[in-house]
Amino acid sequence: MAKTKKRITINDIAQMADTSKTTVSFYINGKTDRMGEDTQERIRKAIQDTGYEPSPLARGMNAKNSSLIGVVIGDVTNTFSNQIVKGIDSVTGANGYRMLVCSSNYDKQNELAYIDRLLSIGVDGFIVQPTAQFKEITKSITDAGKQLVFIDSKLYDFASNWVKTDNYEASYRAIQECVDKGYKRFLVVLAQPGLVSSRIERFSGFVDALEANGIGSTQFLLANDRVDTEELQDFLRENIDGETPTLVFAPNCWALPDIYPAMREFYPLMPDRVGLLGFDNPEWVGVASPSVSAVQQPAFREGQTAANILLDLISEKGEVDPHHVLDCEVQWGETTL
Repeated sequence: MAKTKKRITINDIAQMADTSKTTVSFYINGKTDRMGEDTQERIRKAIQDTGYEPSPLARGMNAKNSSLIGVVIGDVTNTFSNQIVKGIDSVTGANGYRMLVCSSNYDKQNELAYIDRLLSIGVDGFIVQPTAQFKEITKSITDAGKQLVFIDSKLYDFASNWVKTDNYEASYRAIQECVDKGYKRFLVVLAQPGLVSSRIERFSGFVDALEANGIGSTQFLLANDRVDTEELQDFLRENIDGETPTLVFAPNCWALPDIYPAMREFYPLMPDRVGLLGFDNPEWVGVASPSVSAVQQPAFREGQTAANILLDLISEKGEVDPHHVLDCEVQWGETTL
């Protein structure tokens, strides 16, 4: 059986060059101002003879700039997040940067662990889709002297850099259209808004549009950002009488894939007596049966914009506005009139 070739390490180079690991690290990262020419030549020869290639992550930990960007997304598996990441990559890649992408699954502890790990690697900055409890994690990033851009949201109690969509206006417009279409009763299934602007704004747009028309609403709060199908179905049965045109609004994009099948028994009543309006999920809302009406965010542009903001902050050029709001559009499907 063939033997596995031994990987050359920085310690091997130090031994061959008869110097220290720290000196070799300084040489690799271009810190040779106080290094003798003989020492540099020995290190250069050892690297050449062995074909040694330093890990880009290891270099990033010691270098002033690693050319690495840390990206923390709520759920990297859905199309919305996927398009955000592609948008970021289209900008960072063209500027010589690479991404390290992590998925927090909307869990604060996962988020904290990933950010600590990315900080230890030495990324130059962060693009983060925040959880509802992000203040303490923000402090760890700023204390480390790293730049941070929020994507898809901002925190109202923190002066931050961000790119988001017109969540309030988009929700208001969409709900007003549903009122105009003839819906009389309105239900909202949502997660605890917390401090995340996207949640606050979507719910506020929903409420304000209804109040402007003298209409109230009933809400079902998703505990721990999870959809309990049985509890949700009980709520829907209690509040849908099958006669009064009733709209269900699902403003959290991650919850819509669970809310939609939970409403299966009401599909025959769509769209006349029961309607459903969600957010995002373009990968399936148009081909579902019945197709789902949803407010669509320009995810790819969000990613591009966030990356442009971050690279501008890292370079300290000050050429890009650190606050951007992008417009949404509604993709009307068969779940609404």
